[in-house]
Amino acid sequence: MNTTKTTMRAKLQVGFVHKHFSDAERTKVSSEQLTMHAVCAPRYEGEGLDEDNTYARYSPRAQLTINIANPALFDKFKAGDRFYVDFTPAG
Repeated sequence: MNTTKTTMRAKLQVGFVHKHFSDAERTKVSSEQLTMHAVCAPRYEGEGLDEDNTYARYSPRAQLTINIANPALFDKFKAGDRFYVDFTPAG
């Protein structure tokens, strides 16, 4: 049983979903590539006026790209969706 605690939490927003197709007619999706970036409100002021600005203050820049090949997850992620991403040691 792993009792290791999360060492960092980021808040990321899906910026783009790119579908990859396995056929010339582009009807069968073979994978999706998600590009995510750190959240922030349109304007950062002082201590942060909302949760997004609070996250932006401590993790102002981030980019994450994930390729999904599980058909059960296709179309589950949309541009603009926001997610917490927890970083927990695996070992």
